[in-house]
Parts: sequence; C-alpha cells; structure tokens
Amino acid sequence: MPTTPATLAATALGLDFEATQHDGPIRSLAEAAAARGIDPHDLVKTLVVRRGTDDYLFLLVPGDGTFSWRKLRALLGVSRLSLPDADTARDVTGYVRGTITPLGATTAWPVIADASIVGRRISVGGGAAGVGITVEADALIEALHADVADLMD
Repeated sequence: MPTTPATLAATALGLDFEATQHDGPIRSLAEAAAARGIDPHDLVKTLVVRRGTDDYLFLLVPGDGTFSWRKLRALLGVSRLSLPDADTARDVTGYVRGTITPLGATTAWPVIADASIVGRRISVGGGAAGVGITVEADALIEALHADVADLMD
C-alpha cells in the first residue's frame, strides 16, 4: 500500500479502505476510474474553495459532473466564493492540485459532500500523484464530520 499523509490519516480514522497506485499519465476521468477499478461516477474529486480570508472548505463532488456555485453560495449564505490559485491551494492543504484530499490535509477545513455520493463506494485522491483511496462514502463522511448537500448542477 502506498504511504501518504492521506493513507496515514485514513488508517488513523479507522477507515476500511483500499489504496491504489498507478504509474504513467492518466488522460481522462475514464482512465483514472479504470486504473482504480471503479465506475467514473464514483471517482470523487476534492475541491478547495475560499470563502474568505484564511477561510477555506473542501467539497467532495463526483468527477463526472459540475458543481453549482449558486447552490454552494446559497448553502453557505455568502455572495462570493472562489477557487484559490495553485500555490495557495498547496499552502492551505499541504497538497498540490490533482492530489488534494481532506484526508491528512495540513488544516482540517470543513467538508461538504455532494448528496449523490451517499451510499456509494467512492475513490478520492490519495495525497500523491497516482494514488487513490477507495472507501465507503458514508464512512468517509462520518469520519470527516462532513455536511451533505445537493451541490451539483
């Protein structure tokens, strides 16, 4: 099993998970899902969103869809949100883009999971290039104390 801050955090949280690692370039969502042995809808991306100065949160959303800024703003009761640039995302999570996950992040920012992942076995980033963590979404949501909401367009 690959060892990353994310896999160490998943272990510490008592999650029953499978870590996978693939070499070489992945050119599409379908290729990434195939490398992890899951359906593309179950490949969940983690986005870090800035809601204010030094105030961020993680979103867990299906990789094959588009989340709604309008729904997220309404849920949070704010009029303005943004995605940080790559350097800021790394600074506030400890991970480079493409490897970001709430698991093992340098700060335990709040997590919001899209309602469509509930009840599914999903794969999230594993904290390093080519590493994925496949886990029951409900167990991950509980371990991260995540809120669940309809975030997708």
